[in-house]
Parts: sequence; structure tokens; C-alpha cells
Amino acid sequence: MINVAIVEDERKAAELLVSYFGKYGKEYGVDFRTVCFDNPVDFLTKYSAGYDMVMMDIEMPDIDGMATVRKLREVDSEVMVIFVTNLAQYAVKGYEVDAFDFIVKPVIYAEFAMKLTRAVKNIRSRDSRDIWVSTRSGKKAVNTGKLIYVEIMRHEITYHTETGTVVGSGTLGGVSELLKGLSFAQCSRCYLVNLRYVTEVTADEVVVGGERLAIGKTRKKEFLKEFNNYLAGGGRVL
Repeated sequence: MINVAIVEDERKAAELLVSYFGKYGKEYGVDFRTVCFDNPVDFLTKYSAGYDMVMMDIEMPDIDGMATVRKLREVDSEVMVIFVTNLAQYAVKGYEVDAFDFIVKPVIYAEFAMKLTRAVKNIRSRDSRDIWVSTRSGKKAVNTGKLIYVEIMRHEITYHTETGTVVGSGTLGGVSELLKGLSFAQCSRCYLVNLRYVTEVTADEVVVGGERLAIGKTRKKEFLKEFNNYLAGGGRVL
């Protein structure tokens, strides 16, 4: 899940961006959560460091987008900012506040998709790293950004990824240590799930990557706490 704040005072322009995120998500299999703000003051007041990306209009009343991002950088120096503007020469100044890119209005989907592909790749690289798994044939690198969940049966550990499974040995505690600081939480004695892939949580199950996994009774309280903290943080790493 990639969390996006859209700061745009024109309702139709904001709705267009939301529709583009939806279209791109369906085409490329990326989940976006979009939140719209119609004025920068409201955005700054309600801001929490839980967004992966901010789409910022430059020309707005009260305070323009450039000044807004300067204030934003005082509380969040890492969030990705993409300026949306009528005038390209204004957008170039965005690099002074460490903007990632800019899009010129009217926003055309083809250009939007091209720039979003680059942005998504950058965001995913921030919250992932390679871990080395000891297998029967040697060692294999597993990228945590593509790791959906980890399953342990006896002393065999299976890493379920977007591209298949990798089977290794060890303990779930050992794997937890390797994944410390990333968006993973243990839902039972057998499973460690990537919260970025969770699409549903029920009383006794979690749906992750399309798979239904049991939530253990002894882990339920802690798992729900970690999941709620994850959501409260805007879906970023724990």
C-alpha cells in the first residue's frame, strides 16, 4: 500500500488525480490510498508522517505549494513530493525543497503513468532490503519489499514472495530479527506477515497476498496492536 496526499484546491483537478491513481493501480497491480486536501493550511495542520507521496499544487490561495513544502520539510524531510503546476518554470524551483519531480497541467495520463512508475520504484526501494536465506543448495537473496509472508513448519522456513517461494532453515525469531524495523508482524507461531500486503483482518484470520492465515489466540492482541499502529502511521514501516 502506497499512501498519497493530494493537495489541490480545484476539486476537478483533485478528482482527476485520484482517478489516475486508480487506473494506474489496476493496470500495474499497485495499491494506493489517496487523501485529498483542498487547502495547504488544512494539510499542514492535519499532517502526520505517514504518507509515502505528496502531490502538491503550486498555485493555491493563502499559502502557495512551494511555501507549504518548505514548512512540510521542517517535520518530514523524507516524504516524496511531486509538484503539479500550470507553469513549468515554477516547478523547477521545487528542487530547492528536494522535490522528486513535477507534472505540468493539464495532467495527461501517459505522462502521469510514466512519472508514477519511477516514483513507485523509488518508494519501494526505500522500504526494502535483501536478506540472505540459507537453503539446501546454498544461499539465496530475498528482497523484503517483495516478501508477502514467512511460514515456519518444524525447522523449515518458507518465504512466500511475489515471484514464488524460497525454502530455508532457521527460527521465526531469527527471521523477525532480520526484518526488524520493516512492516512485518507475527500473527501466530507459524506466520510472520508483511502488513503492506494485508487486505482484510477478521476475528481469527488475516488475508495477506490473497491467502487466509490464522491469527493465533496468544498473538491476537499484539498483532492487532501492531496492525493498528501501522494504519495509524499511514501505512508506513513500523
